Amino acid sequence: MVIQKQEAFLDKLAATLGRERRTEGVERPIWSVSPQLEVYQGFDQDDLVDVLEKQCAIIHTDFRRTDKAGLANVLKEVIIGYEGKSIIVAKDPRNKDYGLDGFYEKLQQVGREVHEWDATKGKENQVFAERADIGINFSDMTLAESATITLFNNKDNGRSISLLPRTWIAIIPKSTLVPRMTQVAKHIHEATQQGHAVSSCVSFISGPSNSADIEMNLIVGVHGPIKVTYIVVD
Repeated sequence: MVIQKQEAFLDKLAATLGRERRTEGVERPIWSVSPQLEVYQGFDQDDLVDVLEKQCAIIHTDFRRTDKAGLANVLKEVIIGYEGKSIIVAKDPRNKDYGLDGFYEKLQQVGREVHEWDATKGKENQVFAERADIGINFSDMTLAESATITLFNNKDNGRSISLLPRTWIAIIPKSTLVPRMTQVAKHIHEATQQGHAVSSCVSFISGPSNSADIEMNLIVGVHGPIKVTYIVVD
């Protein structure tokens, strides 16, 4: 993305405020208190898994836990439970790392459709996602406090995977767990400061789609998956 007319915009903004534009000497303030850093301070990964599991019950999300060797079996159980016939997955190197590349091939052999997101196919990915029974993603960072999955969407991991299918499965490597939004924001900020490419679309997903906007009645499945399962992998 190219930023255009930035200098002119900032000059005009400073003039509107009635002062000279400051181009140096601005320092980030040091706050006297930082409560956001103290939430679940000292918790290890297993402690955060417990926090996540309790929050999943609150947000109507099924919670499963397994290890790498058992992931394929647990995933198969969830897919059968959802009566999934068509499945869309991200083109993620972790599919192979966690032994799921052969797993998806076996699903195809027994008559299920499996579509791996392919940037070269453009709109075809979204069309499949729209009619898919299940979408499956790996979580990039996981907020224990709110049971929120963070996805750094890119050309191989379209946001439609988690948005359009009627059910969704998030595979959560235990190492991705952090206490809350504070740590994710810090991660993105530091990556930007260090010159790393940061996803232009970051999705924060907390369980199934729901809304209580109408007369404070909770409606599930308003604008996304109706059912969601989180699978934590040790």
